Amino acid sequence: MFASGENPHGIGLMTFHPQMKSKVEGVSIVDGLRWRAWNGVIADVWSVICAEGASGQYVSRAPRLFVVLENDGVGRFEIRQSEHQQAVARSAGPYRMSYIPAGMPIWGQAENTGFLRHLDLHFDIETLSRRFAGELDMQKLLVPRLMFADERIASLAALIAAECLNDDPLHDLYGEGLVLALFADLFKIGQKQERRRSQLSPRQLRRTIDFIEENCLRSIRLRELAELAGLSETYFSHAFKASTGIPPHQWQMQARIRKARELMNRKSVSLTWVAAATGFADQAHFTRVFKRFVGMTPAAWLRAQGD
Repeated sequence: MFASGENPHGIGLMTFHPQMKSKVEGVSIVDGLRWRAWNGVIADVWSVICAEGASGQYVSRAPRLFVVLENDGVGRFEIRQSEHQQAVARSAGPYRMSYIPAGMPIWGQAENTGFLRHLDLHFDIETLSRRFAGELDMQKLLVPRLMFADERIASLAALIAAECLNDDPLHDLYGEGLVLALFADLFKIGQKQERRRSQLSPRQLRRTIDFIEENCLRSIRLRELAELAGLSETYFSHAFKASTGIPPHQWQMQARIRKARELMNRKSVSLTWVAAATGFADQAHFTRVFKRFVGMTPAAWLRAQGD
């Protein structure tokens, strides 16, 4: 929160840049900026000396999390979300943190803080949203949380900061894993439970299977089966698969192959005739489908029957 400068990382070093603007007074940077860029985040560790009454104004195009790591004087911060708002005073003790939404200006003033080391995490929401497969609730990004405490997030923040300060950094996957864990905890991104599909009733299943078996040699439209069960086509398709483990079309193909094997057992018919009799476009099509379901070609199956 008390970092300074509009582009400390340098233009062109990465595709994502938070474009944070700040104006600070009474803040001196020591030890220099230490930072890392991982997929979906830029992490900064700042070490500063805050004079009494040190202040700053900040706004960033990316949402960010500010975490106090060390504070010799402890003291407190007075934070406002607008220039004329009544300030909210909070302890500036270690691992106090603030989440600031994108584009939200923040005014802050420090009292009795002295040496201060803090972590800033600038989130690339487009990348992180993809990483969480759209399960991030975007409305949560709009809600500021100022100077709160959270033990688990603090532990992850400490590990991220340590990696920023590490002169012999670990593999990027380590830092990315920490960031993803912190982000999921910060915004409470849970695992969506896959909705369990309803199955067909025993009567519906029996009627549709009997219909498929009786008509398997012709083209059966999904609409016919859905109407037979009294359901929409989409619902029926999902319910049939939930009941049998396979889609209706695959059940029909299996029924055709069973019919084909019955005809082939007569031994006096050609494979070309069997293919036409069981509704396949030609013998090549019949051979491909037969092999997929039986595991061997029709000719190999016939030879196996004779052994």
